[in-house]
Amino acid sequence: MARVSPFSCKLFIALVAIKLCTITAFNVVDFGAIGDGKTDSTSSFLKAWDAACNSIVPDATMVVPPGIFLVTHITFTGPCQSNNTNLIIFGTIIAPDDYKFIGSDKFWIVFHRVHWLSIFGGTLDAKGSSLWACKSAGNHCPFGARSITFQSCSYVLVSGLKSINSQRLHISINQCSNMTLRKLVIIAPSESPNTDGIHIASSTGITIRNSSIGTGDDCISIGPGSKSLLMDQIACGPGHGISIGSLGRQAMEDGVQDVNVTNSIFTMTQNGVRIKSWPSANEGYARNLLFKNLIMQNVSNPMIIDQDYCPHKNCPQKINSSVKVSQVTFENITGISWTRKAFTLRCSSTSPCDGIQLKDIDLHYVDHWAKPTQSDCENAQVSFTGYVFPYNRCL
Repeated sequence: MARVSPFSCKLFIALVAIKLCTITAFNVVDFGAIGDGKTDSTSSFLKAWDAACNSIVPDATMVVPPGIFLVTHITFTGPCQSNNTNLIIFGTIIAPDDYKFIGSDKFWIVFHRVHWLSIFGGTLDAKGSSLWACKSAGNHCPFGARSITFQSCSYVLVSGLKSINSQRLHISINQCSNMTLRKLVIIAPSESPNTDGIHIASSTGITIRNSSIGTGDDCISIGPGSKSLLMDQIACGPGHGISIGSLGRQAMEDGVQDVNVTNSIFTMTQNGVRIKSWPSANEGYARNLLFKNLIMQNVSNPMIIDQDYCPHKNCPQKINSSVKVSQVTFENITGISWTRKAFTLRCSSTSPCDGIQLKDIDLHYVDHWAKPTQSDCENAQVSFTGYVFPYNRCL
């Protein structure tokens, strides 16, 4: 991925400064916020948001200046009066040291029914380490909060945001449409539990580009009801890779379709790209999926379809998945597998995978000179194009 030069950073700041001169800005400090990292600025943020959201000017902008601003659970509600509402963050927004303040609410920062929104820059620090320690010790702990949630929003741009140490999910997108997220940096330690970078559910037209994501769970996870998604130029690692699913856990689930993952790098992740469904009679589907131009660097499972997904081995009844996986293309995927099985296509005997295409695959076990690279294929109709290694006839 391209590195951001100091010149481009200065240019971005200059452009933001020019933009601020031509729009109506609502600075949180003018509403009482104090950026000392100690004073609760939640009510000041809400007042600034209400002023910007209810403004009738074309480009109303809420500004968070340099500083460290303490904020507890907060919901920014729309729709707004302004044609375009902007949030420009120069400083850092932090959660309270005591994880219970936001951990019991399950949500920290929420945008609800906001349309035509642009968010630029800034850092969010949810201070999740104390909650992770509580869970690691086996104590009675709150569920944990998602750092930033977009619920029922549309036409949203998020650019240059950094999120660190989320208690659980960093960014949650639910029942949204037409969103672009770009130049994100998302960081949590590899051992932090359930700290997915971005989770998408029941949403359409979501694009994620040119972002670096390293967490203790999926870099990006895609839930039921998600359609027309693009993930391009993603640097993923550490974490569990980019996952579609898990699917089929609930009855009457909607499916996932038209997902493209392209031009991305996976480094020391548990998985590369993965489709997973529960061994359940609940129907669903995953179709029209493209994984193309991907590099795997010491990835445990570079390519995997797992229709027997049961992570805690406690599924009450052993049955085959009824989720239909079809029209999936893996193309130009190269690199090193940390395990001997470079790819696994474990499909359901009840609802076999079909339309699976492997094109120009070159994956080798890290210790391939001592033990040969392997692959596994069950209940899948597969076609091959170009050089494919390791080769598996999927009989």
